[in-house]
Amino acid sequence: MVRVKGGPAARARHKKIRKATKGYRGKNHTTFRLGMQAHMKAGLHAYVGRKLKKREFRRLWIGRLSNVLRTMGTNYSTMKNQWLHARVEIDRKNLSELAVNYPAVFEKIVEFGQKAKKIAV
Repeated sequence: MVRVKGGPAARARHKKIRKATKGYRGKNHTTFRLGMQAHMKAGLHAYVGRKLKKREFRRLWIGRLSNVLRTMGTNYSTMKNQWLHARVEIDRKNLSELAVNYPAVFEKIVEFGQKAKKIAV
């Protein structure tokens, strides 16, 4: 059987990793072995980061809503319950955007939730 050497394929693999690790510090961007480890670790951090990003933004939106609602004399948990009963189907992201950029519209949504809660009780 003929001997097959993997030179071109290995070089292509190494080149791909070195290209992906461009900008890494130390030997991580020049050597294949350390670059491969750094690339795998970076991928793991990126995966976790995508999950954390969702949590962080949700905290930001709730914090914004809470601050605006506190100035209006109510709190976030009470208002969220009222919106639930009023069937307000606007997500936290858009509600916080309205609260920050369009306070008049947000006040109408708050009043709508409060009226619906009074009718339901």
